[in-house]
Amino acid sequence: MRVLGINGSPRIGGNTDILLDKVLEGARSKGAKTEKVVLNNLKFSPCQECENLRDDGSCIIEDDMQPLYRKIEEADRIILASPIFFGSLSAQTKMMIDRFQCVWRAKYILKKDIFKSKRKGGFISVEGSNRKDFFDNAKAIVKNLFATIGVDYEEELFCSGVDEKGDILKHPEVLKKAFALGEKIALG
Repeated sequence: MRVLGINGSPRIGGNTDILLDKVLEGARSKGAKTEKVVLNNLKFSPCQECENLRDDGSCIIEDDMQPLYRKIEEADRIILASPIFFGSLSAQTKMMIDRFQCVWRAKYILKKDIFKSKRKGGFISVEGSNRKDFFDNAKAIVKNLFATIGVDYEEELFCSGVDEKGDILKHPEVLKKAFALGEKIALG
């Protein structure tokens, strides 16, 4: 079982990063092999809506997204983590998602499934206010990504009211839920 965690936060060691680490720890406790990708450490451009698209669903832009496409294709489970910025996903997360436009085109226009096997995934997110509707907006975008890449949206964990770096540590019940989410996603 390979579980890929994708961290869309620009803040290493912040609340999103801590929660994702706890999810991956839970998955490892059940024997899963885990890997974490930090989008902010990658060098990639946003979608350019290229005119010379390939019909195989691959992106023509050669950058750090190419290895990430492979990691996502090879993963059995995917956990996407993003803080809420201005009522939605972080720019890093949204930029990555937009780069799946080539896959979306292949799947929905050309009727080619690039990611054939059904896999499970989850979304974890934190936000500084108490606007739970912000999670709904972000969740809709993640669900669209998951549908495009053949991932069933199975799990979610949201925590509002955490803004300062490390505030999530004041919420041991959320950390426990994150660990349990990791266990569950690895088992099933």
